[in-house]
Amino acid sequence: MSRRFLLPALAALTLAAGVPDVHAQHRGRHQVCEDVRVADAPAKDRHQIAGTAVGAVAGGLLGHQVGGGKGKTLATIGGAVAGGYAGKKVQEHHQEKNAGTHIERRCHWVDD
Repeated sequence: MSRRFLLPALAALTLAAGVPDVHAQHRGRHQVCEDVRVADAPAKDRHQIAGTAVGAVAGGLLGHQVGGGKGKTLATIGGAVAGGYAGKKVQEHHQEKNAGTHIERRCHWVDD
């Protein structure tokens, strides 16, 4: 007869006492979580090769239209260099503008 009353009493005491959440507390420590904004993976073309190449060709073609003789060669080379740099910067800006972010939940344990 005592078993009949003992098991329900133990069950009631366990529920009344409450079992601590193992994810929230652990031996004098507690877990702190926060949402953090994280940048997405960098663009595949980190060196902006496509923008540099397109800019260099366009700059070279424009530079070739200027000057004559040796000046034409220098203008072509200068146009290609300047166009390559400009193309790289344009693509870099475009990639930064379109880069995304996401929210990550990060948790760590802290001593009480």
